[in-house]
Amino acid sequence: MRWRSAPALACGLLAAATAAAADTKPGPNPDPKPAVGKPDRFEVPYRLTDTKHVLVRVKINGKGPFNLILDTGAPAVFITKAVAKKAKAETDEKGWANLDRFELEGGVVVDKPRARVEDLFQLEGMNGMGLAGVELHGVVGYNVLAKYRVQYDFTADKLAFEPIPGFDPPALVPLGGGKGQGGLDAIGPLMKMMASLMGIKPNFQTIPRGFVGIEFDDADGVVVRKVLSGSPGEKAGIKAGDKIEAVKNVGVDDARDLARALVKAGVGVKLKVTVRRGEKTEDLTVELGRGL
Repeated sequence: MRWRSAPALACGLLAAATAAAADTKPGPNPDPKPAVGKPDRFEVPYRLTDTKHVLVRVKINGKGPFNLILDTGAPAVFITKAVAKKAKAETDEKGWANLDRFELEGGVVVDKPRARVEDLFQLEGMNGMGLAGVELHGVVGYNVLAKYRVQYDFTADKLAFEPIPGFDPPALVPLGGGKGQGGLDAIGPLMKMMASLMGIKPNFQTIPRGFVGIEFDDADGVVVRKVLSGSPGEKAGIKAGDKIEAVKNVGVDDARDLARALVKAGVGVKLKVTVRRGEKTEDLTVELGRGL
């Protein structure tokens, strides 16, 4: 069942999103505001779900974080009705909302993106059976993704987002003219019912990601490029130019080593981080904060 459901989501989501695109109109959607001090590139933390979808954490109108997957097959941002209610996003008679602020963890901010408010049957089904291993709240679609050059590197723990200055995604043209999804919208509730009959209960144990607050290069070891003001890293004494040599007495040679050391470290965890600064080596204690 798990093996079959992942491709079903990808195919079904494209169909649903294409049908919904009939009502897509270019709304106010200015260029995203870049983070201060680094306007040309953002590093967005991500994880692969159990179904191998790329998941990022998002705040909407200052509320969240919510779990959304990246999907260029969707014409716009899709959020569930429950998320729209929490974010106080007003929906028009056709099921669309103009969000005030859409923020991806890592600093990507888009003002006034247009979003579809809909409980996609694919997400309902996956959540009902716990297939993704985490509760999904929506989709980041074309109208946001097209404004960036996105670099995927599944050996790293972040995606690179580079703004495309002055580019406004063109209006979408729907495929076909039929209404509805041919009964497909019944699949989500059906999968929920099947999960109940089979005794399957989704396990969405949420462990907030620990936040250090550093940016780094790993061309020659893990060297700190920037430390965010007020972050746990700054409070621990980490400085730009420090080379991270070990975390919890485990050697760190590259970004993958660092990601493995931090993968299960949640908010409030204290880690001993060994850094080399010039000719000296120093042990620092970092108490992880809360990410977006």
